[in-house]
Amino acid sequence: MSEFLIANMAPIIFASMVVFLLVGFPVSFALAANGIFFGLIGIELGLLGPQLFQALPDRIFGIMSNDTLLAIPFFTFMGLILERSGMAEDLLDTIGQLFGPLRGGLAFAVILVGALLAATTGVVAASVISMGLISLPIMLRYGYDKKLASGVIAASGTLAQIIPPSLVLIIMADQLGKSVGDMYAGAFVPGLTLTLFYVGYVVLVAIFRPRWVPALPSEARTLRGAKLLLRVLTTLVPPLMLIFLVLGTIFLGIATPTEGGAMGATGALIMALVRRRLSWGLLKQAMETTAKLTTFVVFILVGARVFSLTFYGVDGHKWVEHLLTGLPGGEIGFLIVVNVLVFLLAFFLDFFELSFIVVPLLGPVAQALGIDLIWFGVLLAVNMQTSFMHPPFGFALFYLRSVAPASVKSTDIYWGAIPFVCIQIIMVGILIVFPQLVTLGLDKEEKVDLDAVKIEMPTSDYGTPTAPSPADLQDKPTGSPEGTDDAGKAVLEALKRDSGK
Repeated sequence: MSEFLIANMAPIIFASMVVFLLVGFPVSFALAANGIFFGLIGIELGLLGPQLFQALPDRIFGIMSNDTLLAIPFFTFMGLILERSGMAEDLLDTIGQLFGPLRGGLAFAVILVGALLAATTGVVAASVISMGLISLPIMLRYGYDKKLASGVIAASGTLAQIIPPSLVLIIMADQLGKSVGDMYAGAFVPGLTLTLFYVGYVVLVAIFRPRWVPALPSEARTLRGAKLLLRVLTTLVPPLMLIFLVLGTIFLGIATPTEGGAMGATGALIMALVRRRLSWGLLKQAMETTAKLTTFVVFILVGARVFSLTFYGVDGHKWVEHLLTGLPGGEIGFLIVVNVLVFLLAFFLDFFELSFIVVPLLGPVAQALGIDLIWFGVLLAVNMQTSFMHPPFGFALFYLRSVAPASVKSTDIYWGAIPFVCIQIIMVGILIVFPQLVTLGLDKEEKVDLDAVKIEMPTSDYGTPTAPSPADLQDKPTGSPEGTDDAGKAVLEALKRDSGK
């Protein structure tokens, strides 16, 4: 029995963790309990050293000292303040008036507002609940199909998953060891492409099922001409300025993602103050929700660190790498299997759990296969977006169900989500075929011309009692090993030899 445990410790740990998650045990405690329990078994069997858990405090302190994770509470707080300050309501009303004369105009407005909210709030729950409360009753009142209206709202809210400043992209960058700014830049074009696909689906519905998406009647369009133009400008300019303040400064390299999040939170407070929507009650509620979500993330991350300590100690990462690199088809086979696995796991796990459990195991394998980790992270983020839309466990569907009128059945919400899940799957395939959608805007690795390198050796007076006289310098041989030119040439030649290998 002992020999069997020693030989199969890694798959046993992984299977045990899956069982705990399927039972419904809290994720953070399931991860930590598995790590500690099997760590003690490994020490008892002599597979692990007793000093294994001495590394645990340093790993947990590494979480506490990770500056990148500070962006999570900043962006969460910003999204909650904006959601409660009435920005979503103003945007939906104004853009609904703008697109009202068109068939599917309200659906177009919901998609556009969903993209704007995604680029400002970055929180799926805030987007879905806001648009469900405001736009769903209006869409139903003017004859929109229940399934389509529900699907558009749920899918548009999940754009906050992929359009920066998405929380999942922050976590993905941290788990893959990449820059959050690069992850944001890589996800920007796929996020906009997915938005256009949603719009394209509504256009097709308007052509082939026009009764599902009627235009607004003239009496419902209260704003026209100059008044509508003024309303559009005054409503759209503040959120667009906030988007530039956050994402523009990050993309231009002026601010780090953490600093961008801090500026975004400050800008959201200012916008709420200008709208006279800021109150102590709103501020307290936003801070409490932010603290709860941040604590939730940190606890899962602590549990994941405890689990990975034991899992890596028994060479579990090598077992996973051997398992996945041995798949037929090489890189393509790996990508197909991984995306199918993530899609199926998304039925039961949300994106936080997938990011902390699955991504750290897949990242090293992808790197070993030569896959760009930024592209891989964005690809997984688009795939994980389906976790919000999967019937019957999608969180976006739950959020919408909590605010939908009684006339909208749960089956309507589920059937309405299926076309958009299919669109998201198509987007995953497009990213695999056209990785340039992610990598095009990323900085290329700069080539260093070693012939142009100039090395200046610093001088120091330490230990030298007096400076040499001109006569001493004249008497000194030019080929002396103490000459700085010879040392610089030697270093350059060594660099050139290394670069030629």
